[in-house]
Amino acid sequence: MQIHGKTALVLGATKGIGRAIALALAEAGARIIFTWFDWPEESRQLREEFTAKGYDHLAVEVDLREPEQIEKLLFKIKKQYQTLDILINNIERGGMPIVHGPYVPNQWDLEMETTLKAKWWVVNQALPLLKTTQEGTIITLSSIAGLVGRSGPAGLIYNDGYAAANRAISSFTETWAREAAPTVRVNEIMLGFFETRHAENTRGWGLLTDAQKEAICNHTLLNRTGKVEEVVKTVFFLIEDATYMTGSVIKLDGGYVLGGEQVPPMPEGVEKAGNSRD
Repeated sequence: MQIHGKTALVLGATKGIGRAIALALAEAGARIIFTWFDWPEESRQLREEFTAKGYDHLAVEVDLREPEQIEKLLFKIKKQYQTLDILINNIERGGMPIVHGPYVPNQWDLEMETTLKAKWWVVNQALPLLKTTQEGTIITLSSIAGLVGRSGPAGLIYNDGYAAANRAISSFTETWAREAAPTVRVNEIMLGFFETRHAENTRGWGLLTDAQKEAICNHTLLNRTGKVEEVVKTVFFLIEDATYMTGSVIKLDGGYVLGGEQVPPMPEGVEKAGNSRD
């Protein structure tokens, strides 16, 4: 798929990774719809930047936890652009144990409603419009919390509910890929520790001690956290190049999930190669 001239809905575009994706797609010539709710000042700044650069865009205030508001959002998109080619399903609320401490009911509900339910409602209502194009694509951003849970060095950052919600996302990815085929591809990027997302420039990361941060990096095979531009490049790969990929999960974590196990040296063995009778 060529991005130029396409219409893209980017959720979570007012900050961090979502913002970088929205700007990169706009620079590549896409028409951008982005939503905002919690961050009005950041949204205003992004609208001003899009306007100053002359990017074709539509900014919509919407609470994505409310299906009725999502329906109105899709109506606005269809009215203004008649179609939708790309959905960046990037909405979540991850309560960090280092920030929030023990669970209270409101925090649990907010994580489930945002990280899990909102993603499902958006795809459910956007898919009919996406199917009107012959090469639509959905990319959902999730977290390795769904694999590692609240364990090891990540346990200070990933809450139980956030981990459970992200484990469910991969099931959704497979279901959506089946429902969307053959004209819409659906893939997932499972993120590890990235700047602006669970690492640098987040409140939780700032509360970790140097030793705790080092433990996370040491657990990562590449010994570092990820950069925003690495996510953007992966998004572009899925849109432009991975035209035969759907229902897949790309684990973009620098090897964090694998980092818990070390490969031991090969032992000498009791017999020389070729002499075994087994």
